[in-house]
Amino acid sequence: MCIKCPPTVNFAAFSSYYIMSQAHLSEQELVRREKLAKLVEAGIDPFPAPLYPVTHYSTDIKDHFTEETKEQFASVCVAGRIMSINDKGKVFFIKIQDSKGLIQLYVKRDDLYPGEDKSLWDTLVKHGLDLGDIIGATGYVFITKTGETSIHAQTLTLLTKSLKPLPVVKRDEEGHVFDAVTDPEFRYRQRYADLIINPTVKDTFVKRTRLINTIREFLNAQGALEVDTPVLQSIPGGAAARPFVTHHNALDIPFYLRIANELYLKRLIVGGFDWVYEFSRNFRNEGMDRTHNPEFTVLEWYTAYKDYFWMMEITEQLFEKIAIALHGTTDVPLGDQVIHFKAPFKRISIYDAIKENTGIDVSEMDEAGLREVCKRLHIDVPGNIGKGKLIDEIFGATSEHTFIQPTFIIDYPVEMSPLTKKHRSKPGLVERFELMVNGKEIANAYSELNDPVDQRERFEEQSKLMERGDDEAMFIDHDFLRALEYGMPPTSGIGIGIDRLCMMMTNQVSIQDVLLFPQMRPESI
Repeated sequence: MCIKCPPTVNFAAFSSYYIMSQAHLSEQELVRREKLAKLVEAGIDPFPAPLYPVTHYSTDIKDHFTEETKEQFASVCVAGRIMSINDKGKVFFIKIQDSKGLIQLYVKRDDLYPGEDKSLWDTLVKHGLDLGDIIGATGYVFITKTGETSIHAQTLTLLTKSLKPLPVVKRDEEGHVFDAVTDPEFRYRQRYADLIINPTVKDTFVKRTRLINTIREFLNAQGALEVDTPVLQSIPGGAAARPFVTHHNALDIPFYLRIANELYLKRLIVGGFDWVYEFSRNFRNEGMDRTHNPEFTVLEWYTAYKDYFWMMEITEQLFEKIAIALHGTTDVPLGDQVIHFKAPFKRISIYDAIKENTGIDVSEMDEAGLREVCKRLHIDVPGNIGKGKLIDEIFGATSEHTFIQPTFIIDYPVEMSPLTKKHRSKPGLVERFELMVNGKEIANAYSELNDPVDQRERFEEQSKLMERGDDEAMFIDHDFLRALEYGMPPTSGIGIGIDRLCMMMTNQVSIQDVLLFPQMRPESI
């Protein structure tokens, strides 16, 4: 069976369009266009209407078909992309890949075309099909002499003709890839093709969705409320980062793609919500590497009447739950390490972490002293950053990478944390933690600053840094200060980098491997 072209199709025009010899087409692409033109001339529609009544999927059939259940598979309808063709003359063995896996079709000429006219067999099956074509088939399930669960096709329908050859990969006898395409330029730029030929890639993104759903279920069960806040903001607040700038024509003012959603979520706490969260798509106009992408996803939540000690405990519970949901255990493989997400996690102050790794106590140093430490440790730092950024640079260069197992770095200096409540018992520090895993920051949390006078003073300090040339210093958000003046209850908040968390939970070394479409330099075509 095949889909016939509607009578209104101009076959000649249709054919000539697809066999045009264009300089950018390869020989294989030209051959495929010639095949397509012949299909059209034979009255076969290569791109029929989308309705196709699929009833079964590959893995469901292979997992559940037995002699006892074969009556349930006496009539099946499947569809998928051709991944291999084995031509035996009057019989073809075709393996198709659907959204769940691979299955083999047994296609016999005399079953499809029992009459004397075999022209469609030659046109469609023998000379018309290519790897990458999408086909549908109906038939019954059986087991071949070699023991492979297959579908004996009684009808075959071309659903989409593929005009571009798939990249060549090595497969075993069952069609599974054992030598995948690894070129990142190809894989990240043509993710659609990467997903077709590298089946494990799809599994990574299925796990990403499962991870996000696990978090959402956990928070909803705790009584948290999911909300949406603006992506276009008049002030890029909530983080120290360089924003992307755009322009609103109607208002004739600049807008910024959000670098964080923190200040809006805190406004909602002021408004009377006890616990709000958002999976926030953020944008920062900064560098790109294996753990940074200019567009990324962060989970932030804020909870009234809680502090950073409570936040550490609830974070441990969440990470345990995620690990078990994805791996069935709190022990997660990552490269040549095994990360243990079983609570409790280690806790150490940022000053002690630096001292542990350098032997230097920076806790009482001023800006000049910190610059001297950077010089001694051969850490290059800009001349326009202040004390907080200098401590951050020292920690990042000497200590961050040493924390492989989950570790809370706690009690930061006030200069590093303009939105954080001062420590209740340690002058000069704030109640903040960063969760480090495998040498990278995964989460950042505070006991939130709710004193509007203190907050204004810290914004003004950030403004002075901006005047010195620090383009990551925070803007003063006067509306947020006004919101705090109405009164925000004691609150704890956290931001968790979803992309980095996905990297760790799926054993990936690059952030591009957990983003379906990572940013890339424009392609020269």
